[in-house]
Amino acid sequence: MAHAMSDDQVAGELRKMTAFIRQEALEKAKEIQIKADEEFAIEKSKLVRQETSSIDSEYEKKFKKAGMSQQITRSTLANKTRIKVLSARQELLDKLFEQARGKLAEYSKDKGKYQELCKNLILEGLYAMNESKVVVRARKEDYDVVKKAIESAKDEYKKSLDLKELKVDLDEKNPQPDGCSGGVSVVGGAGRIDINNTLDERLKLLETDALPMVRTSLFGKNVNRKFSD
Repeated sequence: MAHAMSDDQVAGELRKMTAFIRQEALEKAKEIQIKADEEFAIEKSKLVRQETSSIDSEYEKKFKKAGMSQQITRSTLANKTRIKVLSARQELLDKLFEQARGKLAEYSKDKGKYQELCKNLILEGLYAMNESKVVVRARKEDYDVVKKAIESAKDEYKKSLDLKELKVDLDEKNPQPDGCSGGVSVVGGAGRIDINNTLDERLKLLETDALPMVRTSLFGKNVNRKFSD
């Protein structure tokens, strides 16, 4: 027959049960704390990585934007500098051709050289025209010189092509306009074909045809230019 526990025994059992429950609670609380610390560390690491990635991404965007801005600035400055250089070069070329234009009229002062020039200009027109009858137009003040040039050109042309008939007349009714610097025009084809060999026209052709050579002589070869204009 079981004996009833005394009060002291009951109190001892209660203390044991309380201690056991307390120990269990402490261990459970410790487990919960460890798990919470682990989860906190994981979440913290995740947040740090996200913030770091966000900062890196923002920095990269700003860096790229700054780099792009620098490139645009450099390109803008380079273009402005290039335009200034090209403008200065063109201004110099225009000035050179303007000076040449101003000296054209002086060429006719040396009658011997000017007569030889007119003869060659007439010859060039005769060879290009290839007709037996043409007229030559010149400035009024050049008529005497051009008449002699016509005769020289006729003789040379007829001799070179073994021709017997060639008519070259000075068109005194239609002189070169005022302001013309000299030279001649050779007209054929019943007035339909006009080869303009005036000094002014030859200078215009020189500005176009010889410009690449003049540019290279003055400024050197442009390594960026693939073709000559």
